Amino acid sequence: MAEEFNTDSMLSVFLYESDQLLEKLEGIILEKQDADCFDDADINEIFRCMHTIKGSSGVLMYENITKASHKLEDVFYYLRESHPEDVPHLELVDKVLAVSDFITGELDKIKNGEAPDGDETQLVEDLDEFLSRIKGEIKKQGIRLPQANKHEEPTQFYIAPVAEDDSHFYKIVIHYKNDTQMSNIRAYSATYALKGVAEDLLYTPEDILSNEASGDVILAEGFYMLLQTKSTKEEVINLVDNSEAEQIDIDELTAEEFGKRLAELGREDAQAVIDLGDKKDAEPEKKAAPAPGDYVVKAKETGKGKTLAKNQPKQQTIISVNIEKMDALMDLIGELVIAEATVLQNPDLKVPGLDLTNFQKAAAQLAKNTTELQEVIMSMRMMPLTNTFQKMRRIVFDVSRKLGKDIELEVIGENTEVDKNIIEHISDPLMHLVRNSVDHGIEENPADRTKLGKSPKGKITLEAKNEGGKVYVIVKDDGKGLSKEKLFNKAYENGLVDSSKTINDFTEKEIFRFITLPGFSTKEQVTEYSGRGVGMDVVVKNIQDIGGRLEVDSVEGEGSEMTLIIPLTLAIINGIVVKVGNSSFVIETASIKEFVRVGEDALIQEPGGEEYLVLRGECYPFIRLNERYHLPDSQTKIDEGVVVVLEHEGEQICVLIDSLLQEQEIVVKPIPPYVKKVKGLSGCTQLGDGSIALILDIAGLMLDGERR
Repeated sequence: MAEEFNTDSMLSVFLYESDQLLEKLEGIILEKQDADCFDDADINEIFRCMHTIKGSSGVLMYENITKASHKLEDVFYYLRESHPEDVPHLELVDKVLAVSDFITGELDKIKNGEAPDGDETQLVEDLDEFLSRIKGEIKKQGIRLPQANKHEEPTQFYIAPVAEDDSHFYKIVIHYKNDTQMSNIRAYSATYALKGVAEDLLYTPEDILSNEASGDVILAEGFYMLLQTKSTKEEVINLVDNSEAEQIDIDELTAEEFGKRLAELGREDAQAVIDLGDKKDAEPEKKAAPAPGDYVVKAKETGKGKTLAKNQPKQQTIISVNIEKMDALMDLIGELVIAEATVLQNPDLKVPGLDLTNFQKAAAQLAKNTTELQEVIMSMRMMPLTNTFQKMRRIVFDVSRKLGKDIELEVIGENTEVDKNIIEHISDPLMHLVRNSVDHGIEENPADRTKLGKSPKGKITLEAKNEGGKVYVIVKDDGKGLSKEKLFNKAYENGLVDSSKTINDFTEKEIFRFITLPGFSTKEQVTEYSGRGVGMDVVVKNIQDIGGRLEVDSVEGEGSEMTLIIPLTLAIINGIVVKVGNSSFVIETASIKEFVRVGEDALIQEPGGEEYLVLRGECYPFIRLNERYHLPDSQTKIDEGVVVVLEHEGEQICVLIDSLLQEQEIVVKPIPPYVKKVKGLSGCTQLGDGSIALILDIAGLMLDGERR
């Protein structure tokens, strides 16, 4: 009944589950890094994580992962059972993180198609030495050592159904908690644990390895096993992992009952088991119902009635989908939006006298369904920044300890959701910014901080928030900040500033932007963690590749703030299509404050050619798109066009266009790489008539307006 052992169908699930467990493990460790010790709940959770990784890696024969996780499990087994005092907490934190790093490295090899061939010997020896000290402390405190946490390899992998006189027969039903993820793998772990003592083992559902949907059946109806063994009921219970079990029922059967159940399942050797039962002198009577002791309930909560999983409401289930399929689906949705625009804007519909009432009704329903479909698909791609921020916790912990700095990390808005592709693009830039804040931002000497009235302990704040269709990821430190004079002098020495200009010729923001130039750094000695500016040009490039930007702000002596401003998604936006001459442009709806018509008397022109528009007593930078992009076929008189007031980050700019065309959903496409990058443009899109429209980058326009 048990299917052929096939690791291929389990590998992706093993990798996913192990990643989740390691993230949870690091979260616990970093949360309690400054505590005196781990509490009981933490110890139990870390033990469970290692126990699960040990079991699943053992199934897949990754011996080095199994040995490392089992040794750390040993440590927490003794902590859980003996509760010793005076355990060196920081050393224990280091040991756990070392194991986590080792397993993560091996998992990365597996993901890349390589063999997990890392040497765990030194890691296991270090844990052994640490465990020996713990045991010595346990004995010194007069606490009896618990039995060893043994991991016995199965004595046989394939099970031969041989029944003997001293064999026991059990029916086992495991009901998992409703929120258990990948219950089919949990079920297989149970069968794997029992194979070492089993003479015969059957289970249902049969396809727990090859069919992920079997997990739904297990959650709804339970996981059934028939076990023939020489082990006692207590020994069987101890072998089954009950960390995610709501209830485990174990009934001991007679040989005859066991044989009949085999016969029901089509086993040809069922009669031999029945005959064995007939030969026994004292045959137990068949039980009508379970008697006390015939089943065991495992639950972490007390005082709460338990019900079978099959009688509980079905919870939402989660399936894993290859991200390439999600990308392909997103592309198809984009093409569907373009096709919809092509249909609704077809020139044939503009023939005079056509009755389009029914068409308009159908078109409205199509637009509604298309919009809902986009929202569903985009929500499927949205992921919280929790895991990304968790990695930053680890970076702050590691780098601050190596540099000998006392730093705390405050995290705000970690549940902010962003498109998965966006997360992948910002992970490395964010890591670089955080490392820079630890290395360069926070003062090396706590006395320098106290002189300024600051806490001796440095603080870095990592914040994320949604605002106006954009995601803001902010890295802020309360360190020494950036010196404008130092930045300018460094740029001047490196030939990045015209020799005829002085520091007063630049705005504060322009000076701060010097740190994003290639190779620019204010550190006299570059460390492995880098100073500000080393690699910052790469950070900016990666952010610009996804239509975002980096803003730098600082107050000398008080700290610095680096803000990544990125789009919520790369796929589809709401935009207004405008006309300038024979060219079309798209402006994101969220950036538009208003449309106005003004006369020439509202313009102010500076001697250098810069233009400003006075609107209701306020003065705004003014850009003519026809001049900006050299479109001679466009009109130039302001009173014949439309002025669009654009707002971004609290700043406003006015742009002159010829006319408005329509509002529609825009599928964002990158500008082809063979086209020279043009400032003020972030992408392009295809309109319903097949023409191409360029998408305006409001931030780029504003920067250009500042320069002019």
